[in-house]
Amino acid sequence: MLNRRHLLASLALASFAGSTVKVAAAAEWPQRSVRIFYPYAAGSTGDATARLIAARFSNSFGQPFVVENHAGANGVIATEAVARSPADGYTLLFAATPQIAVAPAMMKVSYDAVKDFVPISAISSNRFALVVNAKLPVKTVAEFIDYVRAQSTGFAYADGGTGSLAHLNMVLLLDRAGLSATHVSYKGNGLTDVVAGHLPAMFALLGDALPQAKNGSIRILAVSSEQRSSLVPSVPTIAESGFPGFNVTSWWGLMAPAHTPQPIVNRIAAEVADATRDPKIVAQLTNFGVDPLGNSSSEFAAMIASDIKLWAEAIKLAGLQAN
Repeated sequence: MLNRRHLLASLALASFAGSTVKVAAAAEWPQRSVRIFYPYAAGSTGDATARLIAARFSNSFGQPFVVENHAGANGVIATEAVARSPADGYTLLFAATPQIAVAPAMMKVSYDAVKDFVPISAISSNRFALVVNAKLPVKTVAEFIDYVRAQSTGFAYADGGTGSLAHLNMVLLLDRAGLSATHVSYKGNGLTDVVAGHLPAMFALLGDALPQAKNGSIRILAVSSEQRSSLVPSVPTIAESGFPGFNVTSWWGLMAPAHTPQPIVNRIAAEVADATRDPKIVAQLTNFGVDPLGNSSSEFAAMIASDIKLWAEAIKLAGLQAN
């Protein structure tokens, strides 16, 4: 009996010691550079946002935060790599909606978007814009729907690839209107062909669409968010254009491997919150066409749960469910 008591006491002491070491390590984090995996190539608005936040972290935490571009499989490659990384706070994912809420419903991936990650904070929310070539004879969402319905030979639109958010946005809108159409997929952004007039319309990120709208090559009919954008306050939402309740956005946010110590998660989330309240960073993010967020880990988790449900519906409508 005595030996058993000694054994139990030793196990309890070892467990306590292990927990103490983890807490101490979290308190001392970071002691070296931190890698932030960005799941696409360099040069996009998302990449610029990641680097903006990384620079802020480097100054605040006193260690380098390095953005690494790991493009491939629409972001799945980078996401899988972070899921397999040590849960020590030194490898983070600059996550986007497609890898977390879309890809797992469309294809077989080696990670569980909920179980294999801990959400840290959503950095920004991104609106989509319904855009048409400037020569198309439509100026409102209602006219666009009428135009699509009138095409006796069918209607085709551009997107950023099968299952991309640009594709699924249009699927959701046309379904609400009782219509269907053919999507023409691009490996990158199909906006170039809408600008050139090769295809009449698409959903594009507002930040990508704004420069082309300003030079007159495309027209923005509406934005997909619940509220209008301060960048184009005269442009209505789709919800107020005959489709109440339509509210489709994407996000960029930081996530870490599951079981990353909560004190580290909380420290990063607090820094994101501070950054997204900094007037200089707010101005830069707004200029990118996105809305700063900086929410808590639990709030971000709730966003993800809602998005998984929304995009599962869109994927089902598009006939893209994983087998």
